[in-house]
Amino acid sequence: MPNATVRGVTLHYEVLGTRGPWVALSPGGRRAIEGVESLARRLAEAGHRVLVHDRRNCGSSDVYVDGATAENEVWADDLHELLKQQNALPAWVGGSSSGCRLALLFALRHRGAARGLLLWRVTGGLAAAKRLANRYYGQYLPIAQQGGMAAICATEEFAERIKARPENRERLMKMDPARFVEVMSRWNRTFLEDAEKPVIGATEADLKSLKVPACIVPGNDLSHLRSAGENLGRLMPDAEVHPLITKHYDLDVAPRDEWDARETDLAAIFLDFMKRVEARVPAVAK
Repeated sequence: MPNATVRGVTLHYEVLGTRGPWVALSPGGRRAIEGVESLARRLAEAGHRVLVHDRRNCGSSDVYVDGATAENEVWADDLHELLKQQNALPAWVGGSSSGCRLALLFALRHRGAARGLLLWRVTGGLAAAKRLANRYYGQYLPIAQQGGMAAICATEEFAERIKARPENRERLMKMDPARFVEVMSRWNRTFLEDAEKPVIGATEADLKSLKVPACIVPGNDLSHLRSAGENLGRLMPDAEVHPLITKHYDLDVAPRDEWDARETDLAAIFLDFMKRVEARVPAVAK
């Protein structure tokens, strides 16, 4: 699979399909391409060109802990540039959990670049925001403060990034621990400050301003409350909500294999929605 230099960072990506409207999908958490590749293949087989990529700090892409904006915003801007390089704009943009946040911010920050949004397992709730902020950022602050960058490289998360892309170790070791703590602290603080918003990084006013068509499949656990997906559907002017797995789990994250088992149904929901939207004139968001 190829790499691209995007805003000074190497991103690992793949394009499936050779014809049809462009789609970009992103998995949840910090999962790599493999987390969404099977769904992408289903959409490609149905007549779309689908781009999947490892976001910076994920998979086999560069680790680059820096920037003046929140990490979700960095990811959205990276994807826009990557799609631009592929001459793939405007595109359908979608994702699960953190990939869902990326897609929404993509549409907000790059008006007119999204044909529509495919959103599943919307993150919602203060408890989820606190847990995820610590998972992504907070837990690494004392490690860097006490053990420096060598200790960061030894953590499970960053050791995986180094294994996937060995150059990441040198990049991390060259980083000033104080700068690492500064950036991670800002990302952590920004994430927590957005906890009361309908979606991390997007206010009610933001979401109501989006005219882009959106297909929303709510989640079913404590991190992806069904109510969060339904509320998002009420706020966006051109949205449809399609519950898929209605059994609720009092767990941080519902069993992934249950969602994997319903992937055919998820793909069918998205394909039907895209077909109906593409039949409109015009189909591109304003």
